[in-house]
Amino acid sequence: MSDFTEKEIEYLRDQRLGRLATVNASGRPHVVPVGFRYNPELDVIDVGGHNLSRSKKFRDVGETGRGAFVVDDVLPPWRPRGVEVRGRAEVFGEGGGEVSPGSADEVIRIRPERIVGWGIDSDAYAPNARSVGR
Repeated sequence: MSDFTEKEIEYLRDQRLGRLATVNASGRPHVVPVGFRYNPELDVIDVGGHNLSRSKKFRDVGETGRGAFVVDDVLPPWRPRGVEVRGRAEVFGEGGGEVSPGSADEVIRIRPERIVGWGIDSDAYAPNARSVGR
């Protein structure tokens, strides 16, 4: 059973670009747009990209083991929707090629501890927020 709702999974599968937030060991934040995929086998978010292992986000995750991810959009006339995932983050030397064609082998994996969805299963102004445990 997934920690994500069926509608959140459908939404994540339809999106192509999200944003990954990390912090370094000193607590300095960093946020960047990233390619991603929902990984149904592990119920996680996989983040990939070009030259991933040489990136600040990859180093930050390797140092701190923390990350947050968000994907959102707005439907006309003004219907915001999105999913935020906060949790443990890990770096791996393989799996990135499954995120998108041409991605490096490396991958950043976000394991949810808290998921917030809005405008998908609920009204955009009444988010569906919940802690999830593993």
